[in-house]
Amino acid sequence: MKITVTGRSGRMGQAVITAVEANPSAMHHASHDAGDELAPALTGTDAVIDFTLPAFTDALLKEAITQKVPLVIGTTGHSDEHRAAIAHAAQTIPIVYASNFSTGVNTLFYLTRMATKILGNDAFDIEVTEMHHKHKVDAPSGTARTLLEILNEETETSYHDDVTHGRVGEPGPRPKKEIGMHTLRGGDVVGDHTVMFAADGERVELTHKASSRMTFASGAVRAALWLEGREPGLYDMQDVLGLK
Repeated sequence: MKITVTGRSGRMGQAVITAVEANPSAMHHASHDAGDELAPALTGTDAVIDFTLPAFTDALLKEAITQKVPLVIGTTGHSDEHRAAIAHAAQTIPIVYASNFSTGVNTLFYLTRMATKILGNDAFDIEVTEMHHKHKVDAPSGTARTLLEILNEETETSYHDDVTHGRVGEPGPRPKKEIGMHTLRGGDVVGDHTVMFAADGERVELTHKASSRMTFASGAVRAALWLEGREPGLYDMQDVLGLK
């Protein structure tokens, strides 16, 4: 499969290029970076892997639709409008859109859903923590947002109404439905995520720690290969791994 990689000067862009070149089923077709013309990079390619910035997404979607090129989107920090645009584009081309392409993290997503079904939020208080390197621009991370979406779905809570981002001063007793979200930044941490279920007398913690970006890059290449021959639609890494 011929694969185009966007954001070639970024950390993830460089890792994805390395992962493409290391996969015997893939070939690095072209790359793109800020200031380059986009159309030539997509011409003749079989798929595009994008880890850039939300501001680039609209242009990428437009050109991918024009050339009918499948997309793997790992960019995080999208607005609701961006997400709607991605969903609309998926009516025309197949797109794998995920906050994290690690097999381990997607196992964490699966286990979080199963644990929430079992433990609930009546007896257990739920808290989420994530830590990334000091250069990360969005908070909470896209992976943490996915964890929160899973928790909201399973507990019938709302991200906007029931998720508390850190605490300061005298916030008072913890509301029954509250889900705590705590973001840490520092050093060169690739990505740590923990979901905690705390009750009187016991605590359950689900944790994933990434030590290399290659786990995300290799997963993105796996997603691109999985897209071959797929019908238009919006997919995620749970689809790729057969966890749905």
